[in-house]
Amino acid sequence: MIENLMCDIEAKIRAEKISDSGKSELLQLLGKLKAELATLEETSDATREKLKSLKSPVEELRSSVEDFEQSHPKLVQTVNSISSALSNLGI
Repeated sequence: MIENLMCDIEAKIRAEKISDSGKSELLQLLGKLKAELATLEETSDATREKLKSLKSPVEELRSSVEDFEQSHPKLVQTVNSISSALSNLGI
């Protein structure tokens, strides 16, 4: 599922011009990608306990991001690449 979405995004990015409807479709695809990523729940019991012990939501978020980056480095790299490409297109 995620691979198909990434292919669709890549196809849109490679297009010479992106119309308003194309931008809308691209945003919808990115929304689907975000939803797929949200379904990943591979947090260990130890990590859950660590999150409970943190004192602020900012620290909790930072820790969650670091844990996710460590457990899914290729996915994080891919999403960062998509973000950079979209940014370079002015999107």
